[in-house]
Amino acid sequence: MLNIADTLHRWCREARPFALATIVDVTGSAPMPVGTSVAVDKNGNVAGSISGGCVEGAVHELCLQVLEGEGPPQRVRFSYSDNDAFAVGLTCGGELDVLIQRVDPVAEPHLLPALEEAVQGWPVAVAHVSGGPGELVGRTVCVFSDDITSYGTLDGGGPTDHAVAAHARALLRAGRTAHVALGGDADTCPEQISVLVHVQAPRPRMLIFGAVDFTAALSQAGQFLGYEVTVCDARPVFATKARFPHADEVVVDWPHRYLEHTTVDSRTAICVLTHDAKFDIPLLTHALRLPVAYVGAMGSRRTHEHRLHHLREAGLTEAQLARLHSPIGLDLGARTPQETAISITAEIIAHTNRATGLPLSQRTGPIHRPVDVAPVRTLLTT
Repeated sequence: MLNIADTLHRWCREARPFALATIVDVTGSAPMPVGTSVAVDKNGNVAGSISGGCVEGAVHELCLQVLEGEGPPQRVRFSYSDNDAFAVGLTCGGELDVLIQRVDPVAEPHLLPALEEAVQGWPVAVAHVSGGPGELVGRTVCVFSDDITSYGTLDGGGPTDHAVAAHARALLRAGRTAHVALGGDADTCPEQISVLVHVQAPRPRMLIFGAVDFTAALSQAGQFLGYEVTVCDARPVFATKARFPHADEVVVDWPHRYLEHTTVDSRTAICVLTHDAKFDIPLLTHALRLPVAYVGAMGSRRTHEHRLHHLREAGLTEAQLARLHSPIGLDLGARTPQETAISITAEIIAHTNRATGLPLSQRTGPIHRPVDVAPVRTLLTT
């Protein structure tokens, strides 16, 4: 839904009804992730895509039918084997489970401020019921990062609303769109429902320490991947915006001091490129104790061994040291700063997705793995 927030915001502002088709489940090599939506208004105007071209015609027709008939939401599974996929247009194979519904902005006024937040780039989560009792399917509940109140209702402010809002807030804090199953507990959520939580969160941060040649290429690669990139170095002659035009922020400060006072979260990537002990050791001593997504450090294997020795002396445990990716990056044979940036970002992507980093030609099974929701459960219990 939030992938077309700008168009939906305009249609809601105009009180224009529309049909919304949303991917609620994916199996195999489907081209678009769960949460991706396409919308169609009464004039046949289309916003978004759910398959990169596959099955778009069929979805468009179903949207028009739902919009004109004002009927209940429909769940449709586009399930074609790889053998006949080309014949029907689903060239990637795989399966898409799509929820198609009519949305009346007047009946769900809370969607307008939620879409406004999304358009402005502010954090927002929209919990979208994708399965359960017929009267609930398609309904939404919205939560905002700076407000403990939820907007929209499934059971008039009862336990189902509270349970859905709690999961939406947890996913908003984690910055992840995900599908959750709720229900069966009279105290927390009497109805058994499936909820797709659409999340827009601030860009994850990439903190690059060391104003060196590799940093310019890495900051560009990080920006391309959607990170908010900060370059930090204690030497003002090197840490300049002119040298790192792709960084969102260039900071002149001692690395460990900056890290101690800046904001990080479970999506933050920390890349240490200085390979200078006077900077690295105090910085890594602090970084490896933080609940961030990735900590990597540049240097030779010999440098790495010396670094581990000093970090042990600083009191880090073996479990904390095991979080350090050093030498940084995947084995791609990289030599230039640009190649090294690809090596580093490839390792970050693989680590974030708990992937092997192996060539796909050497693996079997599905290309796209199911999303692991365990971190969300951990977040809810802390």
